[in-house]
Amino acid sequence: MNKACDVLVVGAGPVGLTLANLLGQQGIDVLVAEREHELVDYPRAVGIDDEALRAMQTAGLVDEVLPHTVPDQKIYMINGAGAILSEVNPTTREFGWPRRNGFVQPLVDRVLLAGLDRFPGTAVRFGAEVVDLDEDADGVVAALADGGTVRARYAVAAEGGSSPTRKRLGISFEGETRPTDGIVIDVANDPIGTPHAVFGGDPARSYASIALPHGIRRWEFTLFEHEGEAEVEDDAFVFALLGPHVPDPSKLDIIRRRVYRHHARVAGRFRHGRIFLAGDAAHVMPVVGGQGWNSGIRDAFNLGWKLAAVVKGLAADGLLDTYETERLGHVTQMVAVSLRMAKEMTDHDPEKAAERDRIAASRTPEEREAQKRQAFKPQPRFDRGVVVHTPLPVSKSLPVRDVPRLAGTIFPQPRATDADGVEMLLDDATGQGWRILTWNNDPTAFLSAERRVALDRLGARLVQVVPKAQLPWAREQATAGVTVVGDLGGEAGLQAWFDARPVGAVILRPDHVIAAECLTQQLDDVAARVLAAACAV
Repeated sequence: MNKACDVLVVGAGPVGLTLANLLGQQGIDVLVAEREHELVDYPRAVGIDDEALRAMQTAGLVDEVLPHTVPDQKIYMINGAGAILSEVNPTTREFGWPRRNGFVQPLVDRVLLAGLDRFPGTAVRFGAEVVDLDEDADGVVAALADGGTVRARYAVAAEGGSSPTRKRLGISFEGETRPTDGIVIDVANDPIGTPHAVFGGDPARSYASIALPHGIRRWEFTLFEHEGEAEVEDDAFVFALLGPHVPDPSKLDIIRRRVYRHHARVAGRFRHGRIFLAGDAAHVMPVVGGQGWNSGIRDAFNLGWKLAAVVKGLAADGLLDTYETERLGHVTQMVAVSLRMAKEMTDHDPEKAAERDRIAASRTPEEREAQKRQAFKPQPRFDRGVVVHTPLPVSKSLPVRDVPRLAGTIFPQPRATDADGVEMLLDDATGQGWRILTWNNDPTAFLSAERRVALDRLGARLVQVVPKAQLPWAREQATAGVTVVGDLGGEAGLQAWFDARPVGAVILRPDHVIAAECLTQQLDDVAARVLAAACAV
């Protein structure tokens, strides 16, 4: 096979397939090269979060993904006696979707693969192993095991934690590997039947029991150093593990059993010239935090719009440097949180487990509530990259309040209405891509002709947000090219968001991150700075 494309994606896992969908939406020619002859059919991840579901919404696939999820899945952390140490049950919808959801990864992977059929310039080649990548002045050339080649402007290695690409490039992968393995057992016809997940910090042997969609239950057990593949294939051993959990393990409909290893590692670089690392090729983390899969989707979401802008000639290559700038710090935090949780729940020292139980019992109601709403999960917050931090406005028309500046964080997604008054999620009402939102103002009144031209080139949408009561009048008066959105009010509405902070305008990136926030009169100058940060040409 000899082929030319804009972007070569190495690996048809969830990260590579998500990236290909996002690029395909932008008209980018993408080839996904996968070494195996079909999608991996066994589930690795079991949790999808609200940020990832919003990415699926952006990719136009969320309706196909949702049937394979358990929304608002509660997690109980318990000790060896079954006492609850903490509960994770966030029920808010800041980004439009449930914050925690169980899911069946292979079925979602199939949705992502099928989604590529929408784009004539996107293709997947199974049985295509990339054995080398060379760079030249114009791009990269991939050598395939069958003797074929692929030429691309850029390449993204998303071929898993053992990434041959990362190793060939000599990129470090620092961190640690746990000394013991684990076993995953997936069972059809769930013999428990409850919807939640349990992580058991039993010093005798730690475990997890997780309800999944379609009547599947997963168990995960720690294996000790003298236990390995031989024991896992022994029914008697597996039935002994499951014995304390079900009345009769011999009657279980076991789908699969697999041994896995716990890693916590981050690559030293995410970019090497025209080659990028994403997903497990760039970082791996323990499964307890449920963030490995989601972190990979964040990689694809961050990198996708930037690659598309550069390939289409809308931004200079320097924009791609911000992928590592923005993702490396956040994923390092996520790995640390996951590792800490794993150590807390899988420590088999009885004294340490007892101390953990004492600490859990002494938590205040406020601390328990923080655990419940998943406050331990670090949210992406970019200090550098495609973000402009403006000083707190000084105006006698504004109350003096100590409010956090939100540039570099993800903008919320409440329900709103389109110009016709039809209720929907905000991203659907505004449309995707770059957006400028102004509260109760026509944004064109604050943008110069020069800035309008630059924003139009990026495909930016200008959005005027008004209370729903004003919608008919605002729609009649709207300037051509301005999208009018109606706010539904309430604590989660856009009026409440603007009311709580001293800004009247926000500039949103295609990945829904706030690039800048400002008073409306400052919009033109701030937009110019955002365009510069985005290396727009």
